[in-house]
Amino acid sequence: MTSEKKWMSLMKKLSLTFSRLIIIFLFSISFSYCDEKNIIEGKAIVVDGDTVKIKGEKIRFGGIDAPESYYKGKKQTCIENNKKVFCGQISKNKLIEKIGNSYLNCKIEKNKDKYKRSIGECFIKNESLSVFMVRNGYAFNWPYYSEGKFAIDEKYAKMNKLGFWNMKFEYPWIWREKIRKNK
Repeated sequence: MTSEKKWMSLMKKLSLTFSRLIIIFLFSISFSYCDEKNIIEGKAIVVDGDTVKIKGEKIRFGGIDAPESYYKGKKQTCIENNKKVFCGQISKNKLIEKIGNSYLNCKIEKNKDKYKRSIGECFIKNESLSVFMVRNGYAFNWPYYSEGKFAIDEKYAKMNKLGFWNMKFEYPWIWREKIRKNK
């Protein structure tokens, strides 16, 4: 093989290697860009026991449901020791207490809910706020949306009579349906 043919062969190999590197680089950029679009990070304002706002974006925790602190002019109540308590406010306060001054990292789903809120799961470090709320009895596994993801956490809270499990309550989705029917 002449030196010119060797040179051409080497250039072909380099060109193929360079092309492969460019393709790998472009794929890695596109995948990391997609991941970044599905993450919202920052300080949160708690809207409800299952909803926060970060950088102006409302994020509804997917697969769980917390009692309503305010819905269509009403506040959801529970019965504790034969007294009405505002369980929606209790749930909201528990989430405020848990978050404190921490930054959240929320993994956002592709679709929004019917109220145009992002749906996601938010974390403090690696701890899921959804798991925390359900496992401590201040929110519920919502089977219609969760596919049972938080069922074990709810069972734990129920067995240990944590949070709302030591009160008389209505599941929030049932309570909201009654409010809708009465309007």
